[in-house]
This record gives sequence, C-alpha cells and structure tokens, in this order.
Amino acid sequence: MNTTVYATTFVFGFNFWSLLWILCLLPAGFLTYRRSIHMYQLCSYQNPSYKKYLRENTAESFSVKRLLPMLLALVGILMDIKLLIPIGAALFVLVNPIKKGKKELVWTDRVKRLTITAAVIDLLLGMLSLAALPLYIIGMPYILMLLAKINAPIEKRISRWYVDDALRILKGNVDAGMKIIGITGSYGKTSTKYFLKELLSVKYNVYMTPGNYNTPLGVTRAVREGMKPTHDLFLCEMGARHVGDITELCEMVHPDMGIVTSIGPQHLETFGSLDNIINEKLALYRATKDKDGAFLNMDSPIIGGGSYDGNVTLYGSSKACGYRGGDIKVGAFGSEFAVTTPEGETVTFKTRLLGRANVQNIIGAVAVANRMGIPMKSLVPAVRALESVPHRLQLLSGGGDTWYIDDAYNSNPEGSKVALETLSMCEGMTRIVVTPGMVELGEMESQLNAEMGKYAAGCVDYAVLVDAKRGEDIQRGLLEGGFDSQKICLTDTLEKGLAFTRTIPGPKMILLLNDLPDHY
Repeated sequence: MNTTVYATTFVFGFNFWSLLWILCLLPAGFLTYRRSIHMYQLCSYQNPSYKKYLRENTAESFSVKRLLPMLLALVGILMDIKLLIPIGAALFVLVNPIKKGKKELVWTDRVKRLTITAAVIDLLLGMLSLAALPLYIIGMPYILMLLAKINAPIEKRISRWYVDDALRILKGNVDAGMKIIGITGSYGKTSTKYFLKELLSVKYNVYMTPGNYNTPLGVTRAVREGMKPTHDLFLCEMGARHVGDITELCEMVHPDMGIVTSIGPQHLETFGSLDNIINEKLALYRATKDKDGAFLNMDSPIIGGGSYDGNVTLYGSSKACGYRGGDIKVGAFGSEFAVTTPEGETVTFKTRLLGRANVQNIIGAVAVANRMGIPMKSLVPAVRALESVPHRLQLLSGGGDTWYIDDAYNSNPEGSKVALETLSMCEGMTRIVVTPGMVELGEMESQLNAEMGKYAAGCVDYAVLVDAKRGEDIQRGLLEGGFDSQKICLTDTLEKGLAFTRTIPGPKMILLLNDLPDHY
C-alpha cells in the first residue's frame, strides 16, 4: 500500500485498515486521557495549577513506557508495518495500567463533555491522518488544556445557568426570612461549620454546604440540590485560593453574619503574599460588620493583631474577647473548658473532641448560637454530643493499643502546629507523626516545612516522612530541633510509612498529618 495514501486514510475514501487501527489505539488514548483529566480535575480545572503539575511530573508525561509503545505504533503507520500498530497499542495498555488514586476521578457532566470533545477530535484526526493519533496520545496531558478552551464557552453558559438558578432559590428563601452565615478561615472553617450546625439545630432548621463545597460552583450545587423553603439558616463555607474568591462568594450569597476562624500562610503559591490572604479572608468581616455581625477568633495571631469596627463579636481566650474560653483541659481522649459570655455568665462544657483547635472552634460556634438566642445551658448537651469531623483531628481506633489522630485534610502551618501540639499531650503513649509535609506555600514551602519539623521535634517520639522532596525539609528541621536521627523514617509512600509504625512496640498514638492528593 502507498504510505502517503495509508497515512491519510479517509481523505480518499473509507479504509478498513485505518478504522481497525483507530479502534486499536483507542484504549491507549483512553488511558492517557483518563489520567490527564483526573489530574486536571484535582487541579480544579485551573490551568496554572495543572501546568505546575505537568512541570513537576515531566517523567510521567514523557516516560519511556509512554513514548516507546506509541513510537512503535507510529513507525508501523508510517512504514506500513501493520503488526507494529497493535503491538504498540497493547504494550502501552500493559505497562500503563490505571492507577488507583487517593481521590478517584469523578465523572461529572463537565468531565463527560470534555471526554466527548476529546473523542471527536481523536476521530477527526484519525480520518485526516492516522499518523497523528500516536502523537495525539503522547501529547494528551498538554492537549487537554486546548480541549478545555474549546469547551470553555459552553461551560461558561452552563455554569451561568446553574448559578442563576441557585440565586433564584436563595432569593426566595431569604425573602421568606432565611438568614445566611458565612464561614471562612485558613483552617477550622469546616469543623466550625459542622459544630455550628449541631448547636443551632437546637432551635433552628439549619442547612449547610456539605463536605468541602466552598467555591462558587460548590455553593451553587449545594443550594440547588439541598436547600428547602423550610430552612431557617444557611451555613455557607467560603474557601479561597486566589485574590477575589471570598469577595465573589459574598457578592453571590450576601451573608448576614460571618465567622473568620483563622488567617495564616495557606495557598501562598496562588495568593502571592500573606497580605493578600489577610485582605481576602477579612472580606467576610467587611461584608457582615454592618449587618447582623462578624465573629472573629482572636486566638488566631493575625486576627488578634488587628483592629475592627462595626458589629463585631470577638471570641477566644484573651480578656478582650466577648466570649472568653478558660479553664481549658485537653487530653488524649477529650477536652473540658468554660465559656464566659459578654453578660458574665460562665458555663462549663465537655467534649470528646481533641485539642485546643477544636475547643477554639466550639467556642466560636457557642458564641454564634448564643447570640442567636439559644441559652448557654441548652448548648451543654449539644456540645457533649458533637462528633469529630472526618480527617480533622478525628480520633480513630487502630485496634489494640494503637490509636490514630486523623488530621489528613490539614496542610497549613498553623493547623500543623495545632495538630502536633495535640499529639504532644498524649502522654504514656509513643507519639508518632506520619506526614508528607505541606504544599502550595510558594517560595516559603521549604522554609515552612523545615519550621514544622523543628516544632515537631519537641512534640513527637518518631517522625515518618512519606514524601522525598518535602520530607528532606522536615528532616532538616527535626535535626535542627535536636531530634534523634535514628527515630526518623524517610520513605516515598504512605503504605511504607504505616508499615514502619507497626514495627514500633507498645501503645501508640499516630498523627496522620496531611494526605496530599495524587497531583502532588
């Protein structure tokens, strides 16, 4: 067969072999696409984050096991050596199996639409030039961003329709008397949201954004899928990775009240500076201080160092706080503390939850609930019944004399320090931290991971570091803090790290500090 005619397949009419080879290459194309769209989804469909992932994982995109099979197929197409095409395609599938992720790909409607676009382009390329298909498969991690741009106009129209529908639902409920409470913070916002829902439910019918639905589209989905006309209150978690994110959410939902749980150097890579983070988090305070009020956690150093006007309620342990926590006793299996109101009433609370961070978050929730008319004594049994929020200082039994503090969602300096402090209080047990370190801290990432290691030196008995890059930074900090190098395990996977913890004898409390998503 003439190579030129063969490589241009359907241009000169239907070709059985061409169709066969297109079908043969489909599994290889699907595997590459699936991996790429999975990482793109974990990067929140944002090109800057995805480009960073590609820069740091070039070996994955252009490894021998990906390139060689497709080059074999390409040679088979160009040289008309038919057998090389199925050999290359089969080899690709064999050496590039689907990897099980920590967070699996979710086949959302957006992903399905992008998949259709990828398949259409694949078919068109095959019809024009079969030789383009192996190159399309090799370049898919990068081509995906172009496919997303092709779909961008329709995605924008669909998103706008969903947002408008959510705004219609919100307006109807607000007109009927529903109040909206915004909750943000560098850490603690999700836990505070869960605690506040339980406490406010003593008197009100409360709806909250589920899980980590804290972006405009996440809030949109939460409103459309779960909000009912019978809800009295809506607790809206507000997350931020870029300048303008909190402002956008405030303009979307118009909160009546706001809670700022903490401010710290999280997502420095995308924010650019700590000042940008501070300004953005306090956008919720500015949006609510002249309405039903803002609640600020003064135990967060950055918040505590600011000055505020308007309708503001301060909570924390300092004398300046309207709702002041005191007599705090935290242990390995629970906490006890007292809260004094602005009117001077003092009530003691007990909870099964661990650590000062949870106590801070509960005090904030108590302050809001009491301000909304729920008597302090009515909140005592509600606090006692609070459950741990998954992956946030969550106490779990590992069987026998092994316990875990699951703080896998945490990835910021303040939260890490609080988690390590909680572990340090577990006396009578071998205290072990298992961590890959912290990410998205920009140029300060190495320094802050080293500082976390230095702080951990005074809190733990063993350190298991499960990421080679950030683990070296943490190890440096541990050694600077005088930690025994023989009690540091530096490995490359969580599984190996946990296997090491099982070799340590005696009662153990193991802190699982952060669990990086697959794209890290």
